[in-house]
Amino acid sequence: MAERLKIASQGQGTPLVFIHGWGLNSAVWQPCLQQLEADFEVITIDLPGFATNQKFQLADYSLEDIAKQVQQAVAKPAVYIGWSLGGLVASKITLAQPEQVLALVTVASSPKFVEDEHWPGIKKTVLAMFHRQLAQDTTKTISNFLKIQAMGSPNVRQDIKKIRDLVMQHEQPSQKTLDDSLALLASSNLSDALSDIRQPFLRLYGKLDGLVPKQVIPLIDSLAPNSECHIFPYASHAPFISHQEEFLSVLQNWLLQHFNQG
Repeated sequence: MAERLKIASQGQGTPLVFIHGWGLNSAVWQPCLQQLEADFEVITIDLPGFATNQKFQLADYSLEDIAKQVQQAVAKPAVYIGWSLGGLVASKITLAQPEQVLALVTVASSPKFVEDEHWPGIKKTVLAMFHRQLAQDTTKTISNFLKIQAMGSPNVRQDIKKIRDLVMQHEQPSQKTLDDSLALLASSNLSDALSDIRQPFLRLYGKLDGLVPKQVIPLIDSLAPNSECHIFPYASHAPFISHQEEFLSVLQNWLLQHFNQG
């Protein structure tokens, strides 16, 4: 195993660390980076088993170990920005290593992704279906997942194509990595710990998101009363793809409010 996860860095200023979601890789952030690197150091990282870190295999694919490996690779205090599963990783880093986190931004993420009688989320039957599909055809499973992510967006086909073109620049993860990370998505629950986050905390959502439904937002509001929340009214699960200009405007304004580069 490599000693540390590989990272990519560009620009100067307060470091921003971008963490991707399940099944994809850090290339999804590429369209956003150019505008941000004028004011910030922009760091992207692939999770263990994905893209540039495909050979970095963990014996225990746990949220704790992944958070530890990501933070050790970054190795300095930074703003952590996590999308979907990446939001769970960024939140775990914030809780486990608070002195290494300047601020937290979660994008279309939830402290708990799976639905139960008290919590809106992904149905267990949907996750079970993905596990079954992974055993048969990993590429098709990722394609189906992209369709769910874009569902509800006004530009569904365009969004799916854009995400696919970005992530397919890299070799795809193994079935085991996809299975392990999907299990992580299903089993993680940080809801009771959100109130412990003391750093500036911004939560971004798409109102049309089918994976993180809008009904969960007020529940998270009450669990993280010190956080700020913004909902993109016409976006689905990937607002930084479907509504890039609006997404960057909200993110940059918030960051510059807290980290004035002048």
